[in-house]
Amino acid sequence: MTRRAEPGAGTSVTSKVLALLEAFTPDATELSLSELARRSGVSLATAHRRAAELVEWGALERDAAGRYRVGLRLWEVASLAPRGLGLRDAAMPFLEDLYEVTHENVQLAVREGLEVVFVERIAGRDAVPVWTRVGGRFALHATGVGLVLLAHAPAAVQEEVLGAPLRAFTPKTVSDPAHLRRMLADVRKLGYSVSDGQVTVDALSVGAPVFAADGSVAAAVSLVVRADSTQPSALAPLVMAAARGIGRALAGGPSRVFPAGRPR
Repeated sequence: MTRRAEPGAGTSVTSKVLALLEAFTPDATELSLSELARRSGVSLATAHRRAAELVEWGALERDAAGRYRVGLRLWEVASLAPRGLGLRDAAMPFLEDLYEVTHENVQLAVREGLEVVFVERIAGRDAVPVWTRVGGRFALHATGVGLVLLAHAPAAVQEEVLGAPLRAFTPKTVSDPAHLRRMLADVRKLGYSVSDGQVTVDALSVGAPVFAADGSVAAAVSLVVRADSTQPSALAPLVMAAARGIGRALAGGPSRVFPAGRPR
């Protein structure tokens, strides 16, 4: 009987381990061994061996029912990523100030390739629900932070995004490349972005760039409020002030955006 080659045969042990970890998603945070093997594309025997090693190290945990989930040790290591750790430490006072002023959703994100990665967020208790989560990824062209990061991305990145199909999350999502190109020019001109109903129809986001000392954009910060609750122009100065404060903190400047501390 001819043995069928397992999916991913010929790949390295490291690739198979990474495939196991990548099998977990926000919609699949706990997986059985068979689900882990199927989603990662490795054989059941390989999944069993590698998962056992990951459990022993702490990258995965196994519950009483035999299901696997991401372990705390992996989270500890991931939290040390320089773009996340240093940025979050510098940004938190300003994100907290922004939240105290508005009691709305506050978000901080960076660009990773052709996607947004959210590195911090503060959720308002009565604020509009959002899809984002810390460590989560999203398309660049639809969110407030994504529009900022795309507007200031290298030309090659912009062209790759504009040249690919632009997913429409709602009827208001801008999926026409020419329209999006004009929006990106406005972001650079005005200093802030507006995403009105582009991710969910009930939410409006205003984002601003966080500039590093060398003039590049290190991150983007945004407020997400209920659509039609206020004008974007009223939120923009607050978001831009927070972004400037984070930029100064990254460069070793003043530690607060509001001189008297948190506004009331």
